[in-house]
Amino acid sequence: MKLLGIKKIAVSKTRRKKFLRNNSVKKRSFGKSLKKCKRCGRGKGSNISRYGLNVCRRCFREIAQAIGFTKYR
Repeated sequence: MKLLGIKKIAVSKTRRKKFLRNNSVKKRSFGKSLKKCKRCGRGKGSNISRYGLNVCRRCFREIAQAIGFTKYR
């Protein structure tokens, strides 16, 4: 069974509007899709959102010194 794409639907305007309304991507206000790194866009791994940074661990290691973080041992 083949799925019909938006371009292949040859129906009335109202039916097309209904199709687009029900099958479009929804805006999210929470969840995985919003937890992305500001620098590289990485969605997986640990995302450091503390202090409003919103960067992944790799980017944090690169910019930590410039921001003012120090490494404690």
